[in-house]
Amino acid sequence: MIRPGSAQSLGVRWDGAGVNIAVAAPHAEAVDFCLFDDLDGTGERRHRLPERDGGVWHGYLDGVRPGQLYGLRAHGPYAPELGYRYNPAKLLLDPYARQVTGDFVPHPAVHGFSDGDPYGREPDDRDSAPYVPKGVVTGTATGPDPTANRPGIPWSDTIVYELHVRGFTRRHPAVPEPLRGTYAGLAHPAVIDHLRQLGVTAVELLPVHAHISEMSLLEQGLTNYWGYNTLGFFAPHPGYAATADPVGEFRAMVAALHEAGLEVLLDVVYNHTAEGNERGPTLSLRGLDNAEYYRLEPNDPRRYRDVTGCGNTVDPTSPHAVQLICDSLRYWVTEMGVDGFRFDLATALARAPEGYDPGAPLLTAIHADPLLGSVKLIAEPWDLGWAGYQVGAFPAPWSEWNGRYRDTVRDVFSGRTGSVADLGYRVTGSSDLFEHDGRRPWASVNFVTAHDGFPLADLVSYREKHNEANLEGNRDGESENRSANFGAEGPTDDPQILATRRRVRRALISTLLLSAGVPMLVAGDELGRSQQGNNNAYCQDNPVSWLAWPAWSTDVRAPADRETPADGETPEAGPAQDGPDPDSSDPDSSGPADVDPAGSDPALLALVSGLTRLRRTSPVLRRERFFRGGAVDGDILPDITWLRADGAVMSPADWNAPQVAILVAHLAGTSIEWSDPAGQPIAGDSLLLVIHPDGVDGPLVLPGEPWAAGYELLLDTAEDDLAGFPGTIDAPRRSLGPGETLLVRGHAVVVLRALPARRATVIPASGADTGITEPGEPAAQPEQPEQPGPAEQPGPAAQ
Repeated sequence: MIRPGSAQSLGVRWDGAGVNIAVAAPHAEAVDFCLFDDLDGTGERRHRLPERDGGVWHGYLDGVRPGQLYGLRAHGPYAPELGYRYNPAKLLLDPYARQVTGDFVPHPAVHGFSDGDPYGREPDDRDSAPYVPKGVVTGTATGPDPTANRPGIPWSDTIVYELHVRGFTRRHPAVPEPLRGTYAGLAHPAVIDHLRQLGVTAVELLPVHAHISEMSLLEQGLTNYWGYNTLGFFAPHPGYAATADPVGEFRAMVAALHEAGLEVLLDVVYNHTAEGNERGPTLSLRGLDNAEYYRLEPNDPRRYRDVTGCGNTVDPTSPHAVQLICDSLRYWVTEMGVDGFRFDLATALARAPEGYDPGAPLLTAIHADPLLGSVKLIAEPWDLGWAGYQVGAFPAPWSEWNGRYRDTVRDVFSGRTGSVADLGYRVTGSSDLFEHDGRRPWASVNFVTAHDGFPLADLVSYREKHNEANLEGNRDGESENRSANFGAEGPTDDPQILATRRRVRRALISTLLLSAGVPMLVAGDELGRSQQGNNNAYCQDNPVSWLAWPAWSTDVRAPADRETPADGETPEAGPAQDGPDPDSSDPDSSGPADVDPAGSDPALLALVSGLTRLRRTSPVLRRERFFRGGAVDGDILPDITWLRADGAVMSPADWNAPQVAILVAHLAGTSIEWSDPAGQPIAGDSLLLVIHPDGVDGPLVLPGEPWAAGYELLLDTAEDDLAGFPGTIDAPRRSLGPGETLLVRGHAVVVLRALPARRATVIPASGADTGITEPGEPAAQPEQPEQPGPAEQPGPAAQ
């Protein structure tokens, strides 16, 4: 017999003797708790929940143990014209299920409507239980506690690495075959070695919530590889588990990554669900309370208000939807050990109800929660609705994917437009977008590539998308990629084209890692991963998406038998190669996706790991405050000085030039205006950064005092061996004097250490400075007044 139970703690909770069931379905007339013997739906036992407390139906059933399969059925009106789509013939997944099992089968019985008419008044009476996934009762978690060893990386030190759990290790030669493409595979020592060698501090996992593929994809023999089609917000996706315990395996993975000093961020999709539009299947929220959980068209509740492009939009103003999302977030933090979240299409979650509102109910609830307000929160600040592009508009403590950064950096290196001021703002933290309401430089998550769009190798090798494999006639995906092929579309054996592609690729990734803000790398960009020109590989669960690990990137010996770089050490750069890697250790058969269209470049690995090390050791690159600019003040240098190629200080006209030929910035390590945890001033090396997107070689006159008494060349991305980088961080190979001319090759990034001049004085740490100075006149001498800097320019900041 089922007892009343409690309305607290939504979901199905085992207490050692039985389970408490609590389901939020405020408009339902009754809810059944259904137990199954098998995935095919046989042996069903239904138990009507006896109590209702507000909008929550609840009960308690003795004798139910972990491992039990279950689902829900909800009774109520089937009245699409009113927004209600109750149909007890449809088995529903508990939104709070901690574990999900079984495949989704695209059978007509999964639809709640009859006769193919989602707008009619007749429900379909076929039982969907044999065709839909089911929940699994879970017990007490076992294994290592992933919350016990959190790295706690400050935002200013964070370097994000976006990866797909399956694709990252599916072809890794050092990972045992049964573990490839799984949570356990990601925790393998060889994989963690690679992450540590790169120097990243956080992995951002593409969706790991339980998800399914759309019916249209399954009918074409494709799957939703990326996973942005969530079915269960609490359950780890079972397809990524090597064992029958995805919860325990995920927790062990997080614990292993934490032990290696790596944080775990999840890409979460709360803006829509796998139920799609009104023609989609009835799987969970639609059957529990369609009008409560989804945004419906006010004038026609039969239809969904879709600002996500995925058929439906979760209603972020609904108290039950807000609770579901916040409960899910808390669960992944407290039980699964994750350290933060990247919110897909976050603008859709901040509409109240139509336009974007920084005080929207969900944002307010997250901010007010002591736990959630303390983890890393990253917004993808756009959706497909009206005024959906909201880069820079989210409140603290949110960080945001900076789409402006991506677009500007791509534009200047692909030969499109891009002003000096715009690039200057982007590489210094985008103060014009984010310096408001006390926000810090880490509000900007900088990226050049992401999972959607071209990987880096394709960005410099393809001008057009080539998405034919998606079976949509190449109509899907973004048509404007801000990319360039430099003379041939896709793979080529032309040595000049390959040399240009390699140089631009190195410059792009260097610009990213030298910019203020939080850099985000995409897995495989450091290995030359290509998608054969596919810029929307969401349905390609095959070598098009999986990483092909070239021989130079892996060592299949056991970790104990090989040398692992100590903290702060990086591999040395090797020579670039033309064409594909001739000695691939790929365990799967090779194919077109294994070819790096930009030419194999083993130096990329050394470049990335060296630049992350340079960030760790250079406070000027890990900004805790935005740059102020200004003029030399006695012995105190400005924190940033913008310079021309002739060594003179930029004028306002230089700063506002419409095209970037070369961008030179002196970052003063003696002018850092924040303190260490003990309250002591921070000082470090001064750096001269040179970004040269133009393809023509050009001279650079190195500025003299007060900016430097001399220089040490650390990095030149145009050199095959990177000019000795990263070994030059400790042992520079070339010194240059003030006023000396350095030839900067086209499409290159150069970094020099500026040796302190006698006049340089370390400034004490101070509070926030709100004074804004105006751009000064052209100046070749240090006595001249204020000079252009991101905080002072009338360009993008005034738009």
